[in-house]
Amino acid sequence: MPLIPREGRVLDVACGVGRHALALIEAGYLVYGVDNNPQAILTLENRLATPMTNGLLTRQGQNTFEVLDLELAEFPSQLQREQFSGVIITNYLYRPFLVNWLQLLQHQGVFIYETFADGNAQFGKPSNPDFLLRENELLDLVLNQEDFSVVSFEQGRVELPKPAIVQRICAVKHNSIGLQL
Repeated sequence: MPLIPREGRVLDVACGVGRHALALIEAGYLVYGVDNNPQAILTLENRLATPMTNGLLTRQGQNTFEVLDLELAEFPSQLQREQFSGVIITNYLYRPFLVNWLQLLQHQGVFIYETFADGNAQFGKPSNPDFLLRENELLDLVLNQEDFSVVSFEQGRVELPKPAIVQRICAVKHNSIGLQL
């Protein structure tokens, strides 16, 4: 998280019940979370209403969580109104909008994406190729954008939280923050 600029909000895509959103808020970031599951958003909002152990919810009212269909025919217009200091996506893939997520980043914004990849079927779901990244797909996506620098890329088997085949990438838009890449 230290790479993500403090100016602006972090977009947590398919935020679910808030595993990443809550960690970001506790670390002092402002978060805009979206998910298509109304129950997950309600659970997250209820979790935020309960004081956290370290009491770092000083800007709680500025965090926003919204039920949003992330697989519309067109990219959701409400997301295009803002540039984000970070975009975090985990365990979610909808290929038509992959480039759109990158376009939401402000100058020096950080893109963090992790989801399942080809080969995951041996461990169960997801097993449908429509929901599995192809070899180097995230890396190719970012490298095809002229204004991004890759900080880290991994693909392969992980053991935790359960065995799976995944891809992960962290990239910075307009790397002018002095990262040695």
